[in-house]
Amino acid sequence: MFDHGFFGNVLSKNYSEDSTDFLTNSSSTSILSNIKASEFFLCVITSLVLGFLISSIYMITHKKEGYSQSYVLTIIMLPSIVTLILLLINTTSGALSLAGAFTLVRFRSVPGDPKDITYVFYAMATGVACGMGYIGFAIVFFIILGIIVFALNVVNFGGCKLNHMTLKITIPENLDYKGVFDPVLKKYTSYHKLRRIKTTNYGTLFELIYSVDVYEDMNTKEFIDELRTLNGNLNINLVFFKYDDKVYEN
Repeated sequence: MFDHGFFGNVLSKNYSEDSTDFLTNSSSTSILSNIKASEFFLCVITSLVLGFLISSIYMITHKKEGYSQSYVLTIIMLPSIVTLILLLINTTSGALSLAGAFTLVRFRSVPGDPKDITYVFYAMATGVACGMGYIGFAIVFFIILGIIVFALNVVNFGGCKLNHMTLKITIPENLDYKGVFDPVLKKYTSYHKLRRIKTTNYGTLFELIYSVDVYEDMNTKEFIDELRTLNGNLNINLVFFKYDDKVYEN
């Protein structure tokens, strides 16, 4: 089956370039009937294994951030599903169009982190390679990108400093906030700057938004408790810049 070496096509019959519409009155026939059982199982099983490995990389690199089981299972299944779609259609353009449209359902249904979307493309690309019979390309692509993903995760490439945060303080509308929180901020942060002020709760409350660099040995509970004594025990949020969700809240 590997007539052209490791990177050769394992399928007995390659894709044609017939441009006939595969959705309406297609004159071409599926190549599935011309594929040997060993070739079919090789493509599908390889795509399943690679999907499982991609999901494992995703779980390892998202231990701190968390992940959903449904997304992990999606990553496992996606390459094999794309592989079968490609095997069922014998035109390259038609197969790629259908596989791409099928995969994009994920983007329309669930808004996610851009990195999560990248994993969808990662899984889809391996499925496309397997479905077209290029097992060698799929394996090498998986290894190269997997190593890069691990390396970038280890060095935290592009990540912000862990002590660089956003502080949101809710205050009553009758509180003169100028300089009120400065003593506490100077005690617990190496840098702080008021970035924005906005009203909440139909104008009865104000929210002050600061950019702060907290000290590494800073006691978060004591920091928030001292702020609470100054803002009437209203909400205080401390948020890492790289996250959208709240890290500390009181």
